[in-house]
Amino acid sequence: MTSSPAARQARPIRLGPRSIGALALVSAVGVVAFGWPLIAGRDSGLSAHAQDAPWLFAALLPLLLAVVVATIADVGLDAKAIAMLGVLAAAGAALRPLGAGTAGIEPMFFLMVLSGRVLGPGFGFVLGAVSMFASALLTGGVGPWMPFQMLSMGWVCMGAGLLPGPDTLRGRGELWLLAAYGAISSVLYGTVMNLQGWPYLGGLATGVSFVPGDPVGENLGRFIAYCLATSLGWDLPRAVVTVLLSLALGPAVLKALRRATRRAAFEAQVTFEGPKA
Repeated sequence: MTSSPAARQARPIRLGPRSIGALALVSAVGVVAFGWPLIAGRDSGLSAHAQDAPWLFAALLPLLLAVVVATIADVGLDAKAIAMLGVLAAAGAALRPLGAGTAGIEPMFFLMVLSGRVLGPGFGFVLGAVSMFASALLTGGVGPWMPFQMLSMGWVCMGAGLLPGPDTLRGRGELWLLAAYGAISSVLYGTVMNLQGWPYLGGLATGVSFVPGDPVGENLGRFIAYCLATSLGWDLPRAVVTVLLSLALGPAVLKALRRATRRAAFEAQVTFEGPKA
């Protein structure tokens, strides 16, 4: 019995038709959850995201399970992939309190980006969401923002898995690609997460507050001003830390992840040979 050489480059979780459908569904739910206040009317009784967060969390867990089940149906998923998911999620959750969000210093981002790169978009989305859930339990950061953090980090990891050249690009070029993606995704993460808290500013007499019922373009203008005035000072340090860690530790982490993937022989295509004469 021999395994195909192609299996050495196989990912624990590949995207099949069912996986793509499940990821598209959970992403669509996330976009609606983040963006619905922008189209809410003045008399809608808007209470930002405090009321919808429990419903989003209740919907998110079965949707994450649906991604895993869809992947099993597409390509199979064994105990080794689940074990790697648990180990990486625990590592990400343990890294997050090291910075505790101080000035945007969050070292878990570089590990999530590198893990998503090596292990693929499907694995990456589940890993990002589970890591945020575990870190919230570890740090006591459970609140209406948690399901939104899970979605945002899932998107960050999934995007890393969708970067070009996963099996061919190596060396310095790959490191710079991941560092650039880490910087951009670090800023975008903070920007997207602002949509969770910004609607709470509705009704305040400021030029950056949310005004329910106003045209989307006007609210988006206030939102951009809000991001520049508040969160950019946290997002940029997060991006710098992610770049530095990716360049400094990236070669060792990528090598370790790829070695673990090869040794686990995920999705190895097994063939049987007849008895030798």
